[in-house]
Amino acid sequence: MQLRLPERPTTAPGLSVFVLLVAILSAAGCSKGAAPAATARAAAGDDAVLVTVAPVVRKAMPLEIRVIGTAEAESTVAVHAQITGAITSVNFNEGDDVADGQVLFTLDHRPLEATLAQVQANLARDLAQATNARTQAGRYQTLATRGLVSGQEMQASATAAAALEATVEADRAALDNANVQLEYATIKAPIAGRTGALIVHPGNLVRANDTSPLVVINRIAPINVSFGIPEGQLPAFKRYLAERTLRVEATAPSETVPSTGQIAFIDNAVDQTTGTIKIKGSFPNADRRLWPGQFVNVVVTLKTDPAAVVAPTAAIQAGQQGDFAFVVKPDQTVDLRSVIVDRTSGADSIVKDGLKPGEIVITDGQLRLVAGSRIKVKSDASQPGGSQVATR
Repeated sequence: MQLRLPERPTTAPGLSVFVLLVAILSAAGCSKGAAPAATARAAAGDDAVLVTVAPVVRKAMPLEIRVIGTAEAESTVAVHAQITGAITSVNFNEGDDVADGQVLFTLDHRPLEATLAQVQANLARDLAQATNARTQAGRYQTLATRGLVSGQEMQASATAAAALEATVEADRAALDNANVQLEYATIKAPIAGRTGALIVHPGNLVRANDTSPLVVINRIAPINVSFGIPEGQLPAFKRYLAERTLRVEATAPSETVPSTGQIAFIDNAVDQTTGTIKIKGSFPNADRRLWPGQFVNVVVTLKTDPAAVVAPTAAIQAGQQGDFAFVVKPDQTVDLRSVIVDRTSGADSIVKDGLKPGEIVITDGQLRLVAGSRIKVKSDASQPGGSQVATR
């Protein structure tokens, strides 16, 4: 008897599994081939450095000296009493503006008036005696010519008359002094200005020429601003000052609008401890924005360059070979350019050589750049307040 094995189905389960494995491997191979391409594309996009840019322009720029200065009163007077006496009245409030000649203090007049009356009486007495002595001297001279009195008696009468005349002159001098002393009892402002803190009050006894002043008066309109410039800038400063009147601006740290004045004084020697020379500017100060003792930012304009090549100071970098800047090329890459900076003025730098008007320079993001780096300008959203310039 012959046994027959059953035949396998034409569609075996193993074949399906084999086909599925081939499909999976093929898909995996495709994925591995596509990954490097996607990575390369991503790398190419990430290679661009985000930067902020600004143009190089040609415009008028001033040649300036910027220093820190101090406002000073044009005149300062410490008011003292010139006689000893009690204060009977104070005719101003501390901090008031006073006029030249305005009465500030009044001292007790009574002792001085009594002295004045006594001196006047002495003068009247001596005037009478001098008149009588002159009459007697004239009479003795007449008698002497007739031989009725001796020459010695005539000379004695003339001497007595001359002595009394000298006494009258002394009395007149004493009268003038008494009048002056009486005037000193009324203390007036020697200058126009603003008073400071009041040191004494009515009832206080003040002494002649005491060390402590009664009040200090500062003239603050006009006002001076004192500052120093390096001695190396002095020749150019004097040259421009000889050509025209130099304008000087002073701005308090909390102010935005400067006060304008003119150079009024140059010291006659350089301070060897600091290497600077002292200069003063005079300001009208009608608005009282400048105050004695205040520190201010001073700007002296020497001249104006009408066609200066200007780049943002943020674009200028310092390197071992000198200053340089990154310039944007048309293909969105950068070129490292050596520059020579003539001077700076605020946020701008005046470039003497290395840049041309119309070129685009990098102002932020230079740390990640080298020559030939590809860049991408930051958008307004990513860099608010940054310089936005469309590159070609």
